[in-house]
Amino acid sequence: MEIFVDADACPVTEIVEEIANKYNINVTLLCDTNHVLYSDYSNVIIVGAGSDAVDYKLISMCGSGDIVVSQDYGVAAMALSKGAYPIHQSGRWYTDENIDRLLMERHLNKKARKSSGKNHIKGPSKRTKDDDMRFRESFEKLVNTVVKGHMENE
Repeated sequence: MEIFVDADACPVTEIVEEIANKYNINVTLLCDTNHVLYSDYSNVIIVGAGSDAVDYKLISMCGSGDIVVSQDYGVAAMALSKGAYPIHQSGRWYTDENIDRLLMERHLNKKARKSSGKNHIKGPSKRTKDDDMRFRESFEKLVNTVVKGHMENE
């Protein structure tokens, strides 16, 4: 079991590393050449700055039983298909039960933006300590669930 983080502008990498260290789990942070990351705990992989290059590299590396941290629904869908456990930086778990709806909502929102002529939408609101706390609780619960599942399968 390993944790893979789509780390381009990811606000929760420190929380991921802290919890991974607590459970002695390897972490790989993936970013493109437009971002500079250093870590004393994680393996950092820098991928060429191509469209979706980090996403494809992450998916090629993750496998069944791994945890994937990403805000990209497409990455989450591919991770689910490989048997991984994707989680959003908000703490929402992506599951087989919710991924189709999330992908459809993304598609419909993109379609609505195109038809309205608005190419720029307001970004997410500033991250708060409550957001970090929600992610921390959800992420640690996911780690416990996956670790417990691994122990039962051994």
